[in-house]
Amino acid sequence: MATLAEDKPTNRFPKITEEGLEDLRQRIGVKITNTVEPWNYEASRDAIRHYAHGIGDDNPLWNDPEYAATTKYGTLVALPSFLFTTSRIISGYCGGLSGVHAMWAGADWTWHKPVLRGDTIRTEAYLKDLIEHQTRFAGRSFQQIYHVDFFNQHGDKVCEAESWVFRTDRDEARERGTKYTEARGRVEPFTDEQLAEMYKLYEKEEIRGATPRYWEDVQEGDQLPRMMKGPMTVTGFICYAQGWGGLYIRANKLAWKMQQKHPGTGIKNRFNVPDCPERVHWDEAFALEVGAPGAYDYGPERCSWLTHQVTNWIGDDGFLHKSKCQIRRHNPDGDVIFIDGEVVRKFEENGKKYVEISQRAETHRGEVSAFGTSIAELPSRG
Repeated sequence: MATLAEDKPTNRFPKITEEGLEDLRQRIGVKITNTVEPWNYEASRDAIRHYAHGIGDDNPLWNDPEYAATTKYGTLVALPSFLFTTSRIISGYCGGLSGVHAMWAGADWTWHKPVLRGDTIRTEAYLKDLIEHQTRFAGRSFQQIYHVDFFNQHGDKVCEAESWVFRTDRDEARERGTKYTEARGRVEPFTDEQLAEMYKLYEKEEIRGATPRYWEDVQEGDQLPRMMKGPMTVTGFICYAQGWGGLYIRANKLAWKMQQKHPGTGIKNRFNVPDCPERVHWDEAFALEVGAPGAYDYGPERCSWLTHQVTNWIGDDGFLHKSKCQIRRHNPDGDVIFIDGEVVRKFEENGKKYVEISQRAETHRGEVSAFGTSIAELPSRG
């Protein structure tokens, strides 16, 4: 008969250590000068389009040069969340605690200027804080918060943002599984009738575009049109990775070079070959091994869905100034996400007119997937 110790899974992943935590604390406030280059340096026509298509956004302001030329910008504009592609750090690339699982959990953005076609982006970043938490999912975990500033080729700060990851012990997360065990295998096939009903939201999706949404015409309590994302598929997750670039996706020699420099980025697969930790998004067996319910979406992807809802609603003459998104669970393939928004405040500041929008994303089972708040500047009739 097998003993209890033999039945327990063997710990195969690095653990959080006090030495590793102290090393991280020494980095707080220190400008990061040695990091992985971004997926995009430049907001080219193709880079903007690929990212927009990665989140399912067909707004012509980012996709159609002829249309964009007729707007006040006179050229293509990069959708706000495009800046995820210009910094690996804002997207979840985190230092320290080599091999310890990192789950991207949210971002707080402030945009100052639009990014236009042809702009090049430079970033400056530092670790802002390290906060200990006790979680049901993985026990002891640490919230690692980064601050990133974004500058264009003229030296103008176009945006500043903070994002955070939670560092958790993979083995602990797998063994606890308290938050996600019930989700495994729970997704049932949709009927054609269910799909047809859900797809009506895609048919009705409105891009405000050239029709101004004036501040005077908006009232507190106004509802934004419900937006749908999904049903989730691994194909969709890969589509996002194509536009966003991922964190650790490398091939052949470049994968080997990365793993030589950062051994924690190479986790053995079933062939005993080092492969990237990011494969949790397409490798269901590995996702289950780290405590997730299956292959699941990207955190920055979900943040981008919330900003997509707002930019559809505010139109070409509006400007998304702030967006804060917190994610609450994985969205495995088979999930459908519904995003609702409500205007909760109208206000004026420095001669500009703003609306504050509360947003909430839920699965088709009614589980909270993400929530956030956005602040947008709207044109005025005055």
